Amino acid sequence: MLVSGLASAQEAARYQTPTPELAALVNAAPTPTVSVDSKGEWLLIMERSAQPSIAELAQPELRLAGIRINPANNGPSRAAYVEGMFLKNLATGVEKRLTGLPENPLISTIKWSPDESKIAFTVSEEEQIRLYVVTVSTGEVARVSPEPLNAAMGTPYYWISDSQSLLARLVPSGRGAAPQPAKAPDGPTIQENLGRKTMAPTFQDLLKDAADEEQFAYYCTSQLALISLNGSLRKIGEPALFVDAEPSPDGQFVLTQTLSRPFSYLVPARLFPMTTALLETGGKPVKTLFERPLVENVPWGSDAVPDGPRSFSWRADVPATVYWVEARDGGDPQREVEVRDEVLQLPVPFDGPPQPVYAARYRFAGVYWGDAHTALLMERWWKTRRTLTQVVNPSDPAQVSLLMDRSSEDSYTNPGYPELSKNRYGRNVLYITPEKELFMLGAGASPEGNRPFVDRLSLKTGASTRLWRSEGPVYEQPVTILDRAKLTVLTTRETPEEIPNYCVRKLKPGKKENPLQQVTTFPHPYPDLKGVQKQVLRYQRDDGVALTATLYLPVGYKKEDGPLPTLLWAYPREFKDKDAASQVVGSPFQFNRISYWGAAAFVTRGYAILDNATIPIVGEGQEEPNDTYVKQLVASAKAAIDEGVRLGVVDASRVGVGGHSYGAFMTANLLTHSGLFKAGLARSGAYNRTLTPFGFQNEQRTYWQAPEVYNAMSPFMNADKMKTPLLLIHGEADNNTGTFPMQSERYYTALKGMGATTRLVMLPYESHGYTAKESLLHMLWEMDQWLETYVKKGGDQ
Repeated sequence: MLVSGLASAQEAARYQTPTPELAALVNAAPTPTVSVDSKGEWLLIMERSAQPSIAELAQPELRLAGIRINPANNGPSRAAYVEGMFLKNLATGVEKRLTGLPENPLISTIKWSPDESKIAFTVSEEEQIRLYVVTVSTGEVARVSPEPLNAAMGTPYYWISDSQSLLARLVPSGRGAAPQPAKAPDGPTIQENLGRKTMAPTFQDLLKDAADEEQFAYYCTSQLALISLNGSLRKIGEPALFVDAEPSPDGQFVLTQTLSRPFSYLVPARLFPMTTALLETGGKPVKTLFERPLVENVPWGSDAVPDGPRSFSWRADVPATVYWVEARDGGDPQREVEVRDEVLQLPVPFDGPPQPVYAARYRFAGVYWGDAHTALLMERWWKTRRTLTQVVNPSDPAQVSLLMDRSSEDSYTNPGYPELSKNRYGRNVLYITPEKELFMLGAGASPEGNRPFVDRLSLKTGASTRLWRSEGPVYEQPVTILDRAKLTVLTTRETPEEIPNYCVRKLKPGKKENPLQQVTTFPHPYPDLKGVQKQVLRYQRDDGVALTATLYLPVGYKKEDGPLPTLLWAYPREFKDKDAASQVVGSPFQFNRISYWGAAAFVTRGYAILDNATIPIVGEGQEEPNDTYVKQLVASAKAAIDEGVRLGVVDASRVGVGGHSYGAFMTANLLTHSGLFKAGLARSGAYNRTLTPFGFQNEQRTYWQAPEVYNAMSPFMNADKMKTPLLLIHGEADNNTGTFPMQSERYYTALKGMGATTRLVMLPYESHGYTAKESLLHMLWEMDQWLETYVKKGGDQ
């Protein structure tokens, strides 16, 4: 049976618009975002741009070595922009619009200066990217880059610590015309491997031939330059393929990382040969730290890393000390060693041997620098889900004390993240109280749902003291501490009916003081949906694992109206522990964000929505989660439906299921291996796991190690079992690892060959996440038509 109003399989189709209530979600103005200075004085409010048109998305784009480039302005081809900004004084409430902005600006890469008296940002124009700076005290904007920036490889500038100059990457002047691919090739493209194991994920947008190599080198080569706010510009060294060029905290040196040939057709640019070196800011070479060869043969597994030095960066707490990490097991998690990773540092003048800072038994997972005697170093081991946090003395590596040893899966014991403060270089470092304590801010996962908090954490004992915790029926989340002495915190505050707005909260108010002051008044993006009902459900599947889902019910719905057609939306997650898999997710007090992207949009069409239904796939001990993937998948979905039926709101004979990416993979499997659903919606998924043979999601085994698992989990291999209508949607320009557009195309062909009821929609120019307004409206129209025909009306199967 064809969906009413849908074109036939080979007929050219035009973009369609869904019902007004669905279209309104796409057309709603995006809620602004904010950034606050560390003094708690100024709030920068950024008005986000709406979705681009398909005409904008159809502009020329180069896909080279994992990078998508706009060849017209030498920047990223796909970016989210800010279209307006203003400042608000938190003490007085006075708002200050910026003057001197170009007309209809596309703003990005926004950074406060180290002294927070200025804010830099880029404006993307049709043929170039320019650098601007606004003076906070006046709101006046001035352009400071006489030459265009090169943003093809990421962040194109950094502030220097004097707040009067910036280190930027420019488009090289006089580079000439871009190389054009020859109409006829000089010969074939050849790759070879001489007996070495070179396992790699199925990366996309890779170089394909010599013409791609020349274009990559042309657009990604940049010129370093020091730009002063007075308009002067001094170029540093020669143009190169800079991946990054970061000034030291004191502004005297630059840590550079540059790529070189040979390039690869197997891995993206970040794994090409790379030289890490130090320069003086004036351009004089100081030291080459490491020359890394091409990386095509990293040992296999989530705990594997490249052999040799990696993760070079500056210590944030001292003038000029570079640090990095070296694998002591060759990067191979299969080796049994006492030390996996070692953190090393090299202080100015960079002429001595590297100094050890910390030896990790697991993989290095990040660091918070504090001062000369205090840093927090994290390490983790994915296979066992262990994560350690150590208090380290960078001046004496022998002084190490364990602060936390916990499971990364255990949300209930997550201590949050430490409050940081800006030092004299404008770098973020740990704020350490005189009592050797940290302020910790966190989401506060608990059996009652998320309840965000502010704690004090002792570095001496590891004990926490709770200063404040969010209380229902409001969801309030700390953003930053504005005044640590008076314990004044910037928070966001929301309810199911009220959009998040920023507030200043006094944790210890005086007797006559109001503890809460609202500082923004963002409007409700879709006021007609204020009556949507929301409830967090808790239930169990048949093996005792506790599950949750967020239930949405239409405006005005009453149980006396009877059970509703239902849409279940989910994204599976792997666990090694049943207790962790059973933890409550989300909060019933958060804003009812009815986004066009997920399932909640269809509450406007009269459906009950089981959103973010937890689908834990558990493998305890020596078992891997995916060994029983299908069984656990079906059991989780059945438990969600059964709970909705028990509540009297779900009609079990009219339930659809959907998901995006790994959720699409889940959808195809549920339709293949159960009779629970009337139809499915699968967006941008991967369905044939033999096309991702070196692992997928969190699967650690290759296809040749566990072929039975790969085959059992692949809906493509079981296409003959599909008896339920399935809508497939995919972006034609999907760049996500593993979800090639071919996955949906080949799966559709297999389903069609087996006589299944299916429809394939390929969205032009769209990547893994769809952005064009026309695409989003058409996506909702397709989903709505499919659900109306095969779920709500119970169409033929």
